Amino acid sequence: MAETKIMLGNEAIARGAYEAGVKVSAAYPGTPSTEISENIIKYPEIYAEWSPNEKVAAEVAIGASLSGVRAMASMKCVGLNVASDPLYTDAYIGVNGGLVVVVADDPGLYSSQNEQDTRCIARAAMIPVIEPSDSAEAKEFTKLAFELSEKYDTPIILRTTTRLAHSQGTVELCERQEIEDKPYERNPQKNVMMPGNAKVRHIFVEERLNKMADDANTMEINKVEYNDTSIGVITSGIPYQYVKEALPNASVLKLGLVHPLPKKLIEEFASKVDTLYIVEELEPVIEEQVKSWGIKAIGKEIFTVQGEYSANMLKERILGQKLELEAAEKVPARPPILCPGCPHRSVYTVMKKLKLHAAGDIGCYTLGAVPPLSVVDTTVCMGASISTLHGMEKAKGKDYIKNWVAVIGDSTFLHTGINSLMNMVYNKATGTVVILDNSTTGMTGHQDHAATGKTLMGDTTYMINIYGVCKAMGIEHVYEVNAFDIAELEKVLKREVARDEISVVITKSRCVLLKGNVFKEKCVPVSDKCKKCGACLRPGCPAITKNEDGTIKIDQTMCNGCGLCMQLCKFGAIEKVGV
Repeated sequence: MAETKIMLGNEAIARGAYEAGVKVSAAYPGTPSTEISENIIKYPEIYAEWSPNEKVAAEVAIGASLSGVRAMASMKCVGLNVASDPLYTDAYIGVNGGLVVVVADDPGLYSSQNEQDTRCIARAAMIPVIEPSDSAEAKEFTKLAFELSEKYDTPIILRTTTRLAHSQGTVELCERQEIEDKPYERNPQKNVMMPGNAKVRHIFVEERLNKMADDANTMEINKVEYNDTSIGVITSGIPYQYVKEALPNASVLKLGLVHPLPKKLIEEFASKVDTLYIVEELEPVIEEQVKSWGIKAIGKEIFTVQGEYSANMLKERILGQKLELEAAEKVPARPPILCPGCPHRSVYTVMKKLKLHAAGDIGCYTLGAVPPLSVVDTTVCMGASISTLHGMEKAKGKDYIKNWVAVIGDSTFLHTGINSLMNMVYNKATGTVVILDNSTTGMTGHQDHAATGKTLMGDTTYMINIYGVCKAMGIEHVYEVNAFDIAELEKVLKREVARDEISVVITKSRCVLLKGNVFKEKCVPVSDKCKKCGACLRPGCPAITKNEDGTIKIDQTMCNGCGLCMQLCKFGAIEKVGV
């Protein structure tokens, strides 16, 4: 009997890559896709890496595919934007060894700055998309994706979502396929995308999609479940689970291949049901195509393009059943907050005192936008803080940004911030960039990056020197400051924002959640010295609260002795003690 195991969707995808004979995996960490790579390293047969960004990860996988082995790149939905440049072109080139790009969408915006739908990008790029609906399919569809990639000479996108990535299901474990490396043969007409070659390959891509769409009518991953034909539903992915719970007696066409669509199969299914619903989260990708074929269907007229679906929502919209709020909707909102001892809180406390505005970026430090810190004014995408500040200066002049800085994390700086800083240097900017170096990719679960000295596979490697990179660009004024030395940080920031030259301030302090941190002291209140001024409360550390008499108390289970509150207290009412 085959071994079975309960796995997260992401863990199952990693297992599928292993069983499919993948030899190279590249990724940049991003919720909800991060755990794919963190599980791939369990399989020593696969070389796995954290690349500095998703574009590089896609190009690494493309190179491995061209050399003749099966390769995979993994990213979250907005990471696909960064990787789109090579992927649009690789759709023309095709593959040698199978190439799969796993993209995790985020309906409900649990950890993303927009709610984009990967299927829209895939249609534009002419890349096929398959979508599993549970952990078992996540593993099997990953294996199938490599087979389809090689059969049709195309990269394949395996689309997942937050709910699938982080939910668990039973997975049957199989042996690894030992796929023989395909020989590399020089073929510039196929692999060099200059205009003359691309024109020919574009014709191939269109023919490929047409062939795949025709074959899709008989593919096993597109399944029809006929029951009561008064209601028929076309769906895919996680929404299939909601359909089965809400409408157990309905007839269902479950699509595993969501681009290109099996037109004949859909037409046949539609002809056999009285009322046809199309249930898909986010954009009406399936719906618009089905309706364009003259098939009558109900979709976004009653469903939403925003957020996650649920069984209760389907019962309400289709059956008219008004149900009680689901448990998740009854839970009070729990806004995210910086951890006790987070070095970003210390930096933002100083910035707020100096009344600085920050052009923000993607990371834990984005939380500097909310009270009580309220320093971050803008956040667009990875690396945009520096370019945003630059644009402000070029629009309004250098005096306009005297009370502005750009803030960016160490991992995000290496992701796309370097290019933006290079642009500032090249185009004679005068702004101040603050690199919040906490020695990790914090927001996605503390992954290593090119400046930490460790690879994804745990090997010791060269540490990119961020200070040296900035100096190498020709920036004269580059300074490293302890994030918790608020007096020195205030002096440096005040001086640099007034400077009529570009400058970089690197605040250095390890993320408090990193393994290996040892906190030998904690902060404790001295109640008889407390003046109830509230200065220690202003940064919003969750370890500090008020007693009924207005004095403060510090939760010793949360405090790690960073000392920010102690530095802010002018009356000696907080002390450090050893633990």
